[in-house]
Amino acid sequence: MLDFKIMKLNINQSYFFGEVEFRSDEYKVNIQNERRGKVLKLPFKIKSKSEKIIVRMTGPDGLFVEDYLPYKGESEWLEIDSNEITYFLADHQDQFDRIEIMYED
Repeated sequence: MLDFKIMKLNINQSYFFGEVEFRSDEYKVNIQNERRGKVLKLPFKIKSKSEKIIVRMTGPDGLFVEDYLPYKGESEWLEIDSNEITYFLADHQDQFDRIEIMYED
């Protein structure tokens, strides 16, 4: 499992943009709807046995939202394109502190 700590996450029109920390490295994060279809891109390569990966955003008091997203490779940022996550995040913007990526390697 990859565990990203949300440092900052702001809404910009129809998407969210911010910064996350993973093992003391900081990365940009972009979360938006599925204009290009469901997408997960990471700022580094992983080897996953499954085609789809669970992406879960969590917060204090058990709040979470998750979706199964196809891993589309490496990007400069952490990119999450998911209607479920984007729309839930819009209603609970400041209530999440982690993004968890769960896959079989």
